[in-house]
Amino acid sequence: MASLDRCRTVLAQTNPRLGDLHANLSDHVQRIDDAAAAGADLIVFPELSLTGYFLKDQVDELALAPDSGALAELADASERISIVAGFVERTPEGRLYNSIGLFEGGALRNVHRKVHLVSYGMFDEGRDFAAGESFSSFESERGRFGPLICEDLWHAPSGYLHFLDNVDALIVPSASPARGAEQPGPGLASQRVWRTLLTAHAMMYRTWVVYVGRVGWEDGVGFGGSSTVIDPFGDVVVELDGLEVAQAEVELDGSALRRARVSTPLRRDEKPWILAAELARHVPGLPDAERDS
Repeated sequence: MASLDRCRTVLAQTNPRLGDLHANLSDHVQRIDDAAAAGADLIVFPELSLTGYFLKDQVDELALAPDSGALAELADASERISIVAGFVERTPEGRLYNSIGLFEGGALRNVHRKVHLVSYGMFDEGRDFAAGESFSSFESERGRFGPLICEDLWHAPSGYLHFLDNVDALIVPSASPARGAEQPGPGLASQRVWRTLLTAHAMMYRTWVVYVGRVGWEDGVGFGGSSTVIDPFGDVVVELDGLEVAQAEVELDGSALRRARVSTPLRRDEKPWILAAELARHVPGLPDAERDS
């Protein structure tokens, strides 16, 4: 696993066609080709970028096994550039997950399954998807990345587990609705909330944060875009304006990561065994935690 040096990263803020795998795959391949030709190292797409979001009865029809032709096409494209894309994953047992994959070196290298399915407000993801059960880093040729899908970021342990794993960047594909236009302040309320959450993660965990949101409309719901990169000091490096299809390139710099962690060595001084002991006290059935030596 390589440590982060310099990773030219493309944020692909797209508007997937609902249920049209062929059209979405073609759009992915074109954007990947363009990014690779421009010398980028990594391209990141939104949540469920290959299918669209409100799939309902189409979930099973659009689900992809790891050896499917569509994913193989992305794997082939990853010979020239690392790719993070969202899809409906079908396991050999027939379970369906809202997943993102890291495609690299001609193969699907890692998969993260959304752990925190949204089942409130307008959402009922638990009806269509099984929930993931772990947060494991993506071991990339570009660095160590911590994958989170949209709602995963809203639950404190998600980012914390990647923090303990010393990830170089949190990668956060999303399909979040645009809300709160009538509230005071610049931009949409949902965009301001996301910026606050992303900034807090960057500052608390001293990591790069790469957020890629989708745009467009489905079932009368508009998606908020606002794809953003925040550096390990909590400063916004790039933020895509508006609610339109757009793209940006930013360089994730390993030297900034190191400076932030030297100036404020939060991981060095963290005491996860205290949390483990408290969890053993609060969660029935967990074994007593022992401090790591």
